[in-house]
Amino acid sequence: MSARRQPAEQPALRLRAMTVSDLDRVVDLEAQAYGFPWSRGHFTDSLAAGYLAQVLESPDALVGYFVAMPGVDELHLLNITVAPAFQGRGHGRALLAEVAEAGRRLKAAQLWLEVRESNERARRLYERWGFETIGLRKGYYPAAHGQREHAIVMRLPLAPAAGEAP
Repeated sequence: MSARRQPAEQPALRLRAMTVSDLDRVVDLEAQAYGFPWSRGHFTDSLAAGYLAQVLESPDALVGYFVAMPGVDELHLLNITVAPAFQGRGHGRALLAEVAEAGRRLKAAQLWLEVRESNERARRLYERWGFETIGLRKGYYPAAHGQREHAIVMRLPLAPAAGEAP
């Protein structure tokens, strides 16, 4: 009888509101993930403004986070990040699902975002989720050597949660 290899147990993950005490870890992860990261001030201002901001963590690591700005009938996803060491495991999808659900709870009709034109991996994720490309912001993001990169503007209609009236 051969022994079967058992999959390694996944540590329990917890999603919770981002706080100021998280910012050292968040800013560190942001710098690991992006060539042009948000500053600590961006995160501080987002928290002070009351934006929706959550972290996804394992018992010993920050796995990811998102920041989203509520508006009239919409939610605008400003930042969604998964630590490079945790990418490719479905955590981005889980964070995106939470953003969409938060939008529904807020009764937002649409979820908006911008994504770098060169970020094909993220664009594919958003397209699989049902986001549609609706525009282009030319020169939106900083890029190497003082250049600028275009942003693809995407939108996802948010249907009301089951049992809710539209």
